[in-house]
Amino acid sequence: MTPRPESSGPSPEQPADRRRTEPPAPARKKKPAKKQPAPAAAEKPAARKTPAKKTAAAAGKAATPQPAGSRAVGTARGDAGGTPRGTSRTAPEAVTPAVPDGTPRFAPPEAEIAVSPAVDAGDRERLLHGTHHAPHSVLGAHRVPGGVAFRAFRPYARAVTVVSGGMTVDLHDDGDGFFSGLLPLREVPAYRLRVMYEGTELETEDAYRFLPTLGELDLHLIGEGRHEELWTVLGAHPMTHQGVDGTRFSVWAPNARGVRVAGSFNFWDGAGFPMRSLGSSGVWELFVPGIGEGELYKFEITRPDGSKTVRADPMARRTEVPPATSSIVTSSRYEWGDAQWLERRAEVPAHRAPLSVYEVHLPSWRPGLTYRQLADQLPAYVKDLGFTHVELMPVAEHPFGGSWGYQVTGFYAPTARMGTPDDFKYLVDALHRAGIGVIMDWVPAHFPRDEWALAEFDGRPLYEHSDPLRAAHPDWGTLEFDFGRREVRNFLVANALYWCEEFHIDGLRVDAVASMLYLDYSREPGEWTPNEHGGRENLDAVAFLQEMNATVYRRVPGVVTIAEESTAWDGVTRATHHRGPSGFGGLGFGLKWNMGWMHDSLEYMSHEPVHRKYHHGEMTFSMVYAYSENYVLPISHDEVVHGKRSLVSKMPGDWWRQRADLRAYLGFMWAHPGKQLLFMGQEFAQGAEWSEAHGPDWWLLDPHYGAEADHRGVRDLVRDLNTVYRATPALWQYDTEPAGFRWVTGDAADDNVLAFLRYDADGSPLLAVCHFAPVVRHDYRVGVPDDVPAWHEALNTDVARYGGSDVTNPDPVKPEPQGWHGLPASIRLTLPPLATVWLRPA
Repeated sequence: MTPRPESSGPSPEQPADRRRTEPPAPARKKKPAKKQPAPAAAEKPAARKTPAKKTAAAAGKAATPQPAGSRAVGTARGDAGGTPRGTSRTAPEAVTPAVPDGTPRFAPPEAEIAVSPAVDAGDRERLLHGTHHAPHSVLGAHRVPGGVAFRAFRPYARAVTVVSGGMTVDLHDDGDGFFSGLLPLREVPAYRLRVMYEGTELETEDAYRFLPTLGELDLHLIGEGRHEELWTVLGAHPMTHQGVDGTRFSVWAPNARGVRVAGSFNFWDGAGFPMRSLGSSGVWELFVPGIGEGELYKFEITRPDGSKTVRADPMARRTEVPPATSSIVTSSRYEWGDAQWLERRAEVPAHRAPLSVYEVHLPSWRPGLTYRQLADQLPAYVKDLGFTHVELMPVAEHPFGGSWGYQVTGFYAPTARMGTPDDFKYLVDALHRAGIGVIMDWVPAHFPRDEWALAEFDGRPLYEHSDPLRAAHPDWGTLEFDFGRREVRNFLVANALYWCEEFHIDGLRVDAVASMLYLDYSREPGEWTPNEHGGRENLDAVAFLQEMNATVYRRVPGVVTIAEESTAWDGVTRATHHRGPSGFGGLGFGLKWNMGWMHDSLEYMSHEPVHRKYHHGEMTFSMVYAYSENYVLPISHDEVVHGKRSLVSKMPGDWWRQRADLRAYLGFMWAHPGKQLLFMGQEFAQGAEWSEAHGPDWWLLDPHYGAEADHRGVRDLVRDLNTVYRATPALWQYDTEPAGFRWVTGDAADDNVLAFLRYDADGSPLLAVCHFAPVVRHDYRVGVPDDVPAWHEALNTDVARYGGSDVTNPDPVKPEPQGWHGLPASIRLTLPPLATVWLRPA
């Protein structure tokens, strides 16, 4: 969003403690000053006149005499040789120099009674204990009666000097790290601070002389929960502010009594870096000059009970490598090369385009590789196999590798295990340039309880629901987001946009949607409270998902959102403004994982062929609801871990039959309405379950391994499935429309045969015949339309190079005028054992 101009809003150079007093007039009574709210930095006028400790000299000239009744605290001295090293640019508030070297003019305001510049007891106490909401109103330089007060809070410093033009002023040491001085100046000058520590001296800008870096529009949008580019205003951002380079730190912590920044730049002691609260927004902000990329930082938060907690930045865009937990100041310099891809991806909606997905766990696909090294291997491998997309298991930072990324602590940071955010962009760019889309698993349902992350972030439930029953996820020991809180929804909606806009992600697969939608998910009676209508639906989560989908589709052309939703919720992929029978608008997803198809079909395949006829309906039932949503058929990581065995190992029988069943199943899957997803390692029939510790068993493809041909054959089949699939619109163009499918035979249970036709928009068909019995069936009659003069095999999963028995139909097959299966013509085929055959018009 466009921030407000730097000149708007309250200025730290216009303090609330500036009070003008009228000189006594003998003829009339002195008027009392108008009442003002007591500011944090209020200073009391001096009770009596005191002589100046020292006179000030400016650039070798005689000091201007001080008015009666004022006092100057600190020592001013002219610097020979002109402007001191590192003097800052003149700020708009600075006075016009009185002399050529920039020394400020000593000309105290008339008729003002000088005040003590020291921080008063109340402010001092709050600053020391990290509970000050407005440190800029106290620290820095401020106009006060009698001149300009300079105040600095520099714990451990031996001395602090104000450097301005050709003048230096030693501030008075007020104890506990506080330093102050009063100079008889008309205006606040441009100045720097020279800070002396034991054994070192540092000259720097004063962080407390700067205007806020966030504008009123930003704060308004944050408060409304509508800041769609939240990552541009919260977090740590290197920037140039009022002509000075530094980093803006900002964080949402509405329950905090105070927030300070601690990091590698201040030896992890945030005492001297208190942030200011920006009104009722709950946002705290501090611009720290001289701090740039690569610095580590966290926020030290004073909770409502006065205790302290140190937290990583929820909006951090880069983190340390786990188990370290610090956030890192970063900015991107990556130059993308995928403009052509982005322009092209919105041409056809995902549900009407070919979409076959290779699911990858990046840290274990090739263990030890960085993002940039993966970019040299992954795109070439996926392109060779013909997949249209990769789906990356969660990339966002997570502390425990064994969670596979599904317990996220750094929602805005790609995991540092494999490199920097720009390195991850390089990988996405490389995939795009290879013609491969990138889908990313996104986890907005819950987050872990780590004490340095989001849980009770500012001392009270903030990102999680305030009701413990609603907050605690019963299955995973994590906390569920409070989807009813607008700032939390904003955090998540902006996060979805962040990955799509900043990292050019083409799709978000949203994890664990069912756990979000139901208040009673995995909860027993008495462990949940019904919604306002007495139902079990989580209305807040419904509204969040609708807002997220509507916003992503509005802002990012060509992106697809995919729901992992395991129930029969009505309208997951229906538009948000279309109400269904349940009374809810659609959730607005583009696609949904078909978990029912996956469970049923794998259950069928696990049976011995002799028993499959009793489970035939498990392979046909998916077509009863196939067009109720826009589906993806997922064989994901969840199906090949935790004792479920790998895909090939789920098949019964000996090794030959297992591989034959696997090939037949993949042929059925690629022909079935819906998009396809296959997890890494299954494309070459890995026998062992997946382990995140060592990844796929690539050694099975080593030519020196005796059974290498068996595994290579399955991989060759996957490549050919994708090749024919992409070249055959009948297999994807009408995935979501009944006009694209017709059963030929769905009831040949005794033969273990399924046959169906797929059609493209022009009516061109593809015939799929799946045979799940280990015998050859000769002259098997299958009904076909009578307008196709001949059919030929486009794919047969039993050919020898895939590892099959090579039972094929080598010649074009001509229809006979004998009607069969309710169709006007029929063909006679030789059905290979445990195989799927695709036929197209010759």
